[in-house]
Amino acid sequence: MAQRQRINLKVNGVEYEGEVEPRKLLVDFLREDLELLGTHVGCEHGVCGACTILLNGKAVRSCLMLAVQADGAELTTIEGLAQGAQLHPIQEAFHEHHGLQCGFCTPGMLLTSHEFLQENPSPTREEAKKAISGVLCRCTGYKQVIDSVMAAAETMKNE
Repeated sequence: MAQRQRINLKVNGVEYEGEVEPRKLLVDFLREDLELLGTHVGCEHGVCGACTILLNGKAVRSCLMLAVQADGAELTTIEGLAQGAQLHPIQEAFHEHHGLQCGFCTPGMLLTSHEFLQENPSPTREEAKKAISGVLCRCTGYKQVIDSVMAAAETMKNE
């Protein structure tokens, strides 16, 4: 058994300090150790985007990182997007514009959209389409997802 390694990080605003096995994937650490089940495990190869989280504000595939690589970082998972009972404008837009169906890709879509809208608060539909293209969805056909991203952009601009 490999020697455990100490890590310190902040997840959804909560400080975490503990030990992990050096080979443990970040997605498994989030789901198993922290019991944050909103980060989904899909392809386990970084292709589908279901495991997307924000690492220091940047969207990353948590299935491609080891937990020890996140040492010292600030992470946001889908559980950290809302402020208490108040949904984030992106979550509201996905709800209002039917940007989700089965929900499997939704955490990745929301966090990818979050980073995108932070960098580009006034996107075109084509830019939004390109931004979310790395997260695979088998249900929506993407029209409602793009509608949701555009609606969220408008709401966030007006806040």
